[in-house]
Parts: sequence; structure tokens; C-alpha cells
Amino acid sequence: MPKHFSLRQVLLFSSLATIQWQVMLRAEPTAIFSEQEIARGAEIYKATCSSCHGPNGEGVSEHYALALIGDATIGELTKLINDTMPEEEPDQCVGADAAAVAAYMHHTFYSEAAQLRNRPPRIGLARLTGNQLRQSLADLYAHFGGVAEISDKRGVKGIYFDGDRWKDENKKIERTDPVLSFDFGRESPGEGIKKEAFYIYWEGGLKVDVTGRYEIIVRSTCSFQMDFGKIERTFIDNHVQSGDKTEFRESIVLTAGRVYPFKFDFIQRERKTELPPASFSLSWIPPHGVEQVIPTENLIPDSGPGTFALQSILPADDRSYGFERGIAINRQWDDSTTSAAIEFAEIASDELWASYRRKHRKDSDENRSQLKAFLDEVVQVAFRNPLDDELRRIYIDDQVDKTEDDLEAIKRVLLISLKSPRFLYPQTDVEHSLSRQVATRLALTLYDSLPSDEWLVRAADKDQLKNRDQVRAAAQRMLDDFRAHAKVREMMHEWLNLSHITEISKNQESYAGFNPELVSDLKASLNAFIDEVIWSEPSDYRQFFNADWSFTTSRVAEFYGAAWSPVGEASMGLQRTAGDARLRHGLLTHPYLMSGLAYYDSTSPIHRGVFLIRYILGRTLRPPNEAFSPLSPDLHPDLTTRQRVALQTSPDNCQVCHSKINALGFALENFDAVGRYRDVEKNKPIDSSGSYIARDEQTARFQGTAELADYLANSPDAHRAFVNRAFQHFVKQPAAAYGAGTLDELTSKFVKSGYNVKELIIEIAVVAAMPVEKSTAQEES
Repeated sequence: MPKHFSLRQVLLFSSLATIQWQVMLRAEPTAIFSEQEIARGAEIYKATCSSCHGPNGEGVSEHYALALIGDATIGELTKLINDTMPEEEPDQCVGADAAAVAAYMHHTFYSEAAQLRNRPPRIGLARLTGNQLRQSLADLYAHFGGVAEISDKRGVKGIYFDGDRWKDENKKIERTDPVLSFDFGRESPGEGIKKEAFYIYWEGGLKVDVTGRYEIIVRSTCSFQMDFGKIERTFIDNHVQSGDKTEFRESIVLTAGRVYPFKFDFIQRERKTELPPASFSLSWIPPHGVEQVIPTENLIPDSGPGTFALQSILPADDRSYGFERGIAINRQWDDSTTSAAIEFAEIASDELWASYRRKHRKDSDENRSQLKAFLDEVVQVAFRNPLDDELRRIYIDDQVDKTEDDLEAIKRVLLISLKSPRFLYPQTDVEHSLSRQVATRLALTLYDSLPSDEWLVRAADKDQLKNRDQVRAAAQRMLDDFRAHAKVREMMHEWLNLSHITEISKNQESYAGFNPELVSDLKASLNAFIDEVIWSEPSDYRQFFNADWSFTTSRVAEFYGAAWSPVGEASMGLQRTAGDARLRHGLLTHPYLMSGLAYYDSTSPIHRGVFLIRYILGRTLRPPNEAFSPLSPDLHPDLTTRQRVALQTSPDNCQVCHSKINALGFALENFDAVGRYRDVEKNKPIDSSGSYIARDEQTARFQGTAELADYLANSPDAHRAFVNRAFQHFVKQPAAAYGAGTLDELTSKFVKSGYNVKELIIEIAVVAAMPVEKSTAQEES
């Protein structure tokens, strides 16, 4: 072992899994080691290891400063110690001595159980993350109008009139249009409507699945006006058409899980000159996407209540633990929350206050009571709790009394309220009732937001969220919501590490036709598959690996062939494919994932292997000692990709990790750089054999993707990794902070439920919402 590798580096990030040790090393961890053997291991460790690694594996700054912790098994630790330690004299600690040291380390400070025992995690104090801030402000706005109810209906409601204005007697057609993309030319848009003059009113909601900046594109040869975000909130005004301009673009940040109402007034006016052709389309460019007509699946034929979308730029949150945490408190964060508070105050003044006054115009306004009542309602929702007299005086009365201008008073109140720790640190106010605390935690867990839904607040006020059955019922109801659906989609993208696949391009000489439009269809296909699995009745996690069907488009079918042909006739949208078990294994071999885990012109077993180990199986890997480029196929024209990778990673220092990475990545070699199935490469049969050594020391061997997929579907390591990833995403805290056995208990329930993903999320919400025993997790202050 090269001297520049510390024992800690190897143990923390990797496992050696190349040989079977003696029978005792294949047994349950530490189960076969007596107290005497572990004590002997402690003596050997103290004599030969502690000077470099510290008495308790904590590290010694002048030698190896990092702690000895990781997820290698006792057998893997034993082999490593036997072969390489101590570095200068590796023959000093071998055989039974190496096994005793490994058992001592594993039991005392190295393993996950030891780490939890030595330093139990705590629920960390956290501010709102950027996404939680966006969602909370959106729900603070929605408190006054509601949120869009979940609906299976798709498309846009269209009402077609004869003549260039709305007249009930001239209404000729009322229907749901699947998309907005029409070219009427110089003809009538429908029966009973004259081609010379007509008016079309379109109304609907835009369902957003991904938070980010969108470009909304309207192309129209006739005059039109577009409201967006709220009916009567003008977004694009071309009521009086100017010149030859027919393309209109607006950029806007939209928030996942929200439905943005919109409407169009489209007018072909009668004129004395030649009648211009009439055409209209509504497109968008989503984040990291390409321009496309907005798909049917993102359109709802009901405009619904108005929505607020925060436009302020927010800094990225910490992700060093593998999930977003609101921990950074700095000038950038402070400035961004100030900007957000001012932005919300503006729309509250313009829209919410005006609407509130209309609704309460008959109420007395003595001493500006209407304004104070409005602000009291806003601040209560923001603080997630009723206000006492002192808080009402500080946050409302004093601010209103300092200015005679109502709009200025609203801005003052909202600025200090939305900058308050009571808003920005949602779990710190211990004065809340138990049910109020539970409501807050449920909203944070499932919506990344605050409790604004009337039924949830009412349940909290009636103290109906104090036992697990009540909380479970509430979580089940909340899961049936676009906001929860969006958070589940985000969790799946994190589990698959899709955020790192922002742009996929391939060598056009080898993969002609693999273009951005195809990639966009593949991404939509993967998302549709994920949604179908999760929101189906069984919601069976195993389908992520065992499903022999997916979703396709005509473009996908043309590129990938018969296995991706739709069932029935092709259409503009996504269609389900027929089953083909040989070519498809759920998302594991989906072309979007396979092409994203490949190079420009070749596969990458390394990328695919790392993905499987880190994300699907939940194991840790040491970053490579130094960056290197893959061997060019031109240097070894007769070698297959598997042979080239094996050659490049053959040195001992590479095999520390690649003995494990390669063994998994090679099992996907039947799928090329764009995810098409192949049997041969370089005129040689594909060798897709692989293996994996689990945490329980058992070696799994698989021949090809089908056996790998079956293993992953049933692997305890994979199940635990999925549950852990889901918990971290929804709760934004480590599972162990809610009790040392939390992750194991959730995993056990997950298995017993038939691997039901929806039930898992509900159970996670219950754990996060209910009070934590102080003996197992202390909240940090």
C-alpha cells in the first residue's frame, strides 16, 4: 500500500472485497468475537496503531488527522490491516491479531453503531432553506386564497366566440384543448365561427414540477393579452398589436408543486385590408431544458387561486451531508431574506390587502382595525402560532401607529416579521402547543413550508394532532397534494443524483439523432415512469428495478427501436410501452440515466459503478487520489471498454476502490453510451458479469443487468440506503437524531409494507412530526 494513503482514508471511504476470509470473518459483525479477543485487539491497537491514529481512532494531527470511521465490514478491515498495517512493518499485525484489531476498532469507534453510541446525533438548529423560504412565502400568500386542489384533468379550457369579443349569445365552442398550438391560417377555428373575426378565451393552470427559471414563449399573429400567476395580473400585453412582432418572451422563476393560473384573450379582428393568418402557440424553456410546446401533463383546465412566485435570488444551501441544510448565516443570506421580505410585502400590499378590504368592507375600521386584523392574520400564519398581546404590540400595533400610510405600514410589519427568527427558524418556538408543533413539522416535512391549509390549522387549534394515528391520517391527506408530489419528485432526483446530469451530448458520428430534443423526451419519460411507480396503488419500490415497461414518445421510439414503441398509436404526449424484460429493467437501464452516466462517445463503467455504490447501495467511497482521464480507445483499439477500464485501474492503489466500483459498473455494459442495448463491442461478446460484497459480508455475483436489477430490488443495503435518502430529504436531519434505531425501524416497516414508497413517506412524516424523546435526541440551542 503506498505510503501517501492513510489507514483512515482507506477505511473511511472504501472497502476491499476481493477474497473470502476465514469462516469467522463471514459471520455477523463482532458476533463471534469474545470480550477477551476484543480486549486483546485493544492492546494491540494501543501498542501499534494509536500513535498515528489516536487512542480512540480520532486521528493525530502530525500523522493522520482524520478519524477512523466508515462502513467497511470486519472482514474488509481485517484484510486491510493484515496486508498493509503498520505501514512500515506490515508483518507485525497479521492473522488472528489483525482480526482482533479489526473487531476492536469496529466495535469501539469505527462502525456506524459505535459512532452513534459514542456521539449520538442531535436535531440541529436550522433556518429555512432557500426552497423552504420560497414555499413558505407561497403558502403565506395562498392562505388568503387557497392552493390548487390535486386533479387528474389535463389541458386548457377554451371558449370560442363568433365575433371579436365575449358575447354569451355568440359562444360557439367550449372544450378542453390538450395544448396551445394552433395554426388556423385564414380559416375559421371551428363550426359556426366566421374566419374574419373571432375571439378565443383560454384559461387554465400551469403545473410546475421543478423549481427554477423558466422562459415563457408566446407566438401569435393576432392580438392577445396574457394574465399569469393570478387572473388580472397582466404578464404579456399585446392587446394592441404593434408592427410585425409575433414572438413574446418573458423569464420568470417558478416554484415546484405550484399551479400558476393563466388566461389568454386571443382576438382576430375584422379589417378592411387582407385578412392575416391566425396562429398561436404557448411554449416554454424549463430549467436545463429545450424549448417545447408546454406539454399536456403540465396544463390543468382550471385556473384556480392566485399564486406567488418569489423572484429574489437566494444563495445555495449547504449540501455537505448529502442533503440541503439551512445552516449558513452570512451577509448573502441576510441580504436575500431582506429582498424576499420586501418582494412579498409589495405583493401583499398590491393584492392581498386590496382583496381583504373588499371581503371585509362592511366591518368597522375604527382605529384602523381592518388593517391590524389583516396584519394579525398574516403574522400568525408566518409565525405558525397565534400572537399574544406582547407580540401583537411589537410586530403590528407599534408599526402601524408609526405611519399613517397603510401600504407603508404593511411593508414595515412584513419586513420585521419575515426577518424574525420566529419565521426563519420554524422549530425553535417551544411555546407552541403540541398540535401546533406537529402541524409545523408536518408542513416542513411534506411541503417544505408552513401550515397554511385551513383544515390543518383547524386540527392543530382543536388539539387533534397529538397521537400517532391522528398524525398519520393528516400526513396521508397531505401527501395527496401537488406540493408533496413535487417534493417526492425532488427526492427521487436526489436519490438518482440527477441534478448532476444537466446536459447530455454525444458524438454525432456514432450516435446520429441523439440531440437535445431527444434528451428532453427521455427526461420526461423517466419522470413519468417514476410518478407512475410511486403514485400507483402498490407504490412498489422494487418496480424501479424490475419493471419491464416505461414511457415513450415517437422520437424515443424512432431512436431506440421496437422495445420503446408505444402501445397503440403514437401521439404528441408520452405513452406507455409494451413489456420487454430483456432490454429494460425499470429506471436502472433507462436511457436518460445510462446516457448521463457515460462519456461523449463511450460507456463509463466507473461512473455507473460509483452511482450504484454511493446512491443505490448507500456505501461510501474515497475520492480518487488524483484526477485522471480515461484511456483513449484509440490507444488500445482492440480492447473493449471493460478491458480498458480494467487496465487503467489495475494498480494496487486504484484497486482500493475500483475492485468494488468496476464489479458493479461492468454489469451494465450491455447498454452503450446512449443506453441502447448491445450484445457485442469490438466484435467481442459483452462481458457483463459483476459482483458486490454487502455489509453482512455476503458476496453477490450477477451475470448481466437482469440479475443485478433483481439483486438491487431485494438488497437490504439498497433498501436501507433508499430509506435513509428519503428521510434526509424530507426531514433535513439525520435519522439517528430521532433515535438510534430510527433508520432500522423505518426500513423494517418499509419491507413489511411491501416496499410501499407512499407508506414510507407517511411514516417518515410521523417520525419527524412527533416529539422526540430527550434521552435519545437533544435539540441544539
